[in-house]
Formats: sequence, structure tokens, C-alpha cells
Amino acid sequence: MIPAALAGRRLAVVDVEGNGGQPPEIVEIAILHLDQPVKPEHVTTWLIRPQSPITPLVTRKVHGISNADVTDCPTWSQVADQVTEALSDRVLIAHNASVEHRVLSAHLPTWQPSLVLDTLRLAKHLRPGSTSGYGLDRLIDDVQLDTHQYPGQRHRAGYDTWMTAQLLFTLVSHADLDWPELVRVAAMPGFERQEEGLW
Repeated sequence: MIPAALAGRRLAVVDVEGNGGQPPEIVEIAILHLDQPVKPEHVTTWLIRPQSPITPLVTRKVHGISNADVTDCPTWSQVADQVTEALSDRVLIAHNASVEHRVLSAHLPTWQPSLVLDTLRLAKHLRPGSTSGYGLDRLIDDVQLDTHQYPGQRHRAGYDTWMTAQLLFTLVSHADLDWPELVRVAAMPGFERQEEGLW
């Protein structure tokens, strides 16, 4: 169940997976809107064929997406308008959100969210001194999230988006945060001065 602090707000949880290039090209993106019933089937995902091949290392060590998997997929230019519409006028939420924000900003030069919330910053604030670290996988285990709700695999965009949303709900609920407190502790640097009434 979505915590009261988040209810009725235009929020989009996002995860992107890249091709291993520098800078990375997006090969998969998932978006989950939180102003609707939050169900696994409401996670929207796109597989994307990058201009440069996916490196074998990132296929093997990270997301498992191969060049063969994206051969017949649309290019970024073919999905950019859909992604822009899905993100438009929404607060961006991600784990280690600076990565998603940087990559999306490079792919969508005219898009700029007014607020970015980072579940990594939130976890560090609420669980200081963790010896197991703050990676998404570690936090999923530490707070004992149900990993069987979403029919996907770790490090794929859909799965990571779903689990980031569940982590957000759990952390906000357990700490009984209200919206201003959440913004104060989880906003990405440069976004922390957003006014409460803006959203």
C-alpha cells in the first residue's frame, strides 16, 4: 500500500540499463507511475537497440541483455516521445538517482524534472552505518522485501524499478515520514529546496 506521504502525487519510479559505453546508451528503461494502483503489470518497459553494441562484460556481469536481444527493438529516437510523455510533470524517483538523472538528461535534452528523489540517500539517512552497504540488492535483503511479486530478474529495469518502489514504500512507512521530511532527506543535490506546495 502506498504511504500517505506519497498518495496523490505525480511520481515516477525509473530504472535504466546501459550498453556499457561511456557515456552509456540506454538499452532498457522501466517506469512505474505511483498515482495509480501499484501493480507489477503497471511497470512499463522498453527494450532499445543502441547505436553502439552492448559490451560483453555488461551483458555478463550486469543485466544479461545481449545484442541479439535488442536486434529487432526500436532505437531511442523511436521511443523518446513515449518516454518523455511518461516522465512529463512527474517527480523522478530512482535508486542512486544521479545515474538515472544524468543518463536520461543526456538522452532527453529538453526534459528536466523539478524534483529528483533518491532511495539511496533515503536509506543512508534512515539506516546510518550499515555494514552491508546500500546497493539495491543489499537493501532488498536487509529490509526483507518480497522478491517474488515481480516476474523478472535482478538488474533488469522492470525488476529494479518495482523493487525500488517497494523499498521507498517500506522506508517511508517505517520511518513515518511526511512529504516535506522525505524531500529534505532524499532529494538529489540541487533539488532539495523544492517548496512543499509545488507537488
